Amino acid sequence: MSAKATKYYVYLLECSDGSYYCGQTNNLQKRLRQHNEGEGGRYTRTRTPVRLVYTEQHKTRKEALKREAKIKKMTRGQKEELIGWVV
Repeated sequence: MSAKATKYYVYLLECSDGSYYCGQTNNLQKRLRQHNEGEGGRYTRTRTPVRLVYTEQHKTRKEALKREAKIKKMTRGQKEELIGWVV
């Protein structure tokens, strides 16, 4: 029997106030629903609805956590460049 490989995602949300929120999960649909229902991170609870604007897939949780930390340190302009919104 082969074990199903778990995928980890780093995601970037645009909140209703225009700010960005970065997180990581192994179930992207569930996590997005949690954020929009006010059950996600404390930051997003008062900034719903949120919109998924960027994702990356990683093989391990450790890789995803490292990437999340790097994205959180980015400036707003760097995040918009990552999303592809900078012309």
